[in-house]
Amino acid sequence: MPEKSPAVERIQTGVRLEKRLVKVMRALAEHRDMTLSDLIEGIVLHAFDGVEPFSPETRDVIARLKAIYGLDLSAEDSHRLRDFRESNAG
Repeated sequence: MPEKSPAVERIQTGVRLEKRLVKVMRALAEHRDMTLSDLIEGIVLHAFDGVEPFSPETRDVIARLKAIYGLDLSAEDSHRLRDFRESNAG
């Protein structure tokens, strides 16, 4: 017997993310035939459980998409990012 999917209540959020990161995530979601929201939920749920969200094959796809969209950021950059507008204020 198939496992029943949990019912959830979703809300609209207003998050701001780095532009190239969003392009890669949208392309990955399209590649996996899912919505961007479903992709983000899956990544966060995996991260909260300390589980790698992507297979080696999907990480290869991500690497190619990062190259296409010029995304050169890594996890090491995550706590050091600053908004472009703030860095060019003068």
